[in-house]
Amino acid sequence: MSTTTLPPDLSRLLAFVRVVEAGSFAEAARRAGTTTSAMSKAVARFEKARGLRLLHRSTHSLALTEEGDRLMAAGRALVESLARVQSALGEVGRDDGGRVCVTAPASFARACILPRLPAFLRERPEIEIEVKFRNEILDLAAEGVDVAIRSGRLDRVPGHQARRLCTFSWIACASPAYLKARGAPATPYELSAHDHVGFRNPASGQILTWRFADPHGKRPIRVTPKPKHICDDAHASLALIANGFGIGWGPAWLVDEDLRAGRLVEVLAPWRTFGEPLWMLRTSDRRPPLRTQRVMSFLTTLAAAFSDKAV
Repeated sequence: MSTTTLPPDLSRLLAFVRVVEAGSFAEAARRAGTTTSAMSKAVARFEKARGLRLLHRSTHSLALTEEGDRLMAAGRALVESLARVQSALGEVGRDDGGRVCVTAPASFARACILPRLPAFLRERPEIEIEVKFRNEILDLAAEGVDVAIRSGRLDRVPGHQARRLCTFSWIACASPAYLKARGAPATPYELSAHDHVGFRNPASGQILTWRFADPHGKRPIRVTPKPKHICDDAHASLALIANGFGIGWGPAWLVDEDLRAGRLVEVLAPWRTFGEPLWMLRTSDRRPPLRTQRVMSFLTTLAAAFSDKAV
């Protein structure tokens, strides 16, 4: 333990404690990485400055005086205090453990992050996680957010560092029972003859427009649904679609599992929209702490599972 930045009296008191605990000036000097002469002078100067005699010295042994015995208690308390401070500094300096705050749209967090999060946290017990379910754009620094997941354009997110995780598709789908009863549209223009399940964006208050791409000329086509049922929660919309209440339109990361399980069937597959980017945002381009890097790696792995083309 270095004592060079301590006041002289405290530095000399530590030298005195070391000598007593080591049993000799030579051994105390060896443990401290200094010379016997330096250790002897430190104790002698302490005695002179305080007008005290702390040690009875003989050729082969040291013994505490009454004053020395009283000072040993204070000296040992100082050693213990410095050790606690040094330990605390070490803990603060570590960046592999601690809290990481992540924000993501509620539907993405429920569909993609939360099902896989327990396994990640079991592997990394040193990491503490906070997840904010937010659909609106946040000021990450003001909200204390380390990492944000967002999709689409980032025009409204200035001053942040963005990394594209992947691209994903938006998919029109319905339940097998609905399609058996009503048939499947062959083009987006036939959607008007069907029931729609719409999603109202909680942040904007707008009902989401459905987008398709012409399979021949790749011309983008927008369809404004006239939903029979509307939800402002994506999982609620998905439940209505899966239960046969109409055709809906959702991101691959939300509907993929139901498609694979057969609870939903994709309609208008040749007209599927172009991939939309999924972004991971941070407030700074500086190297993040190791704990944040590990959470970012976890999120990247999640995105690769449903992406059109992982980046």
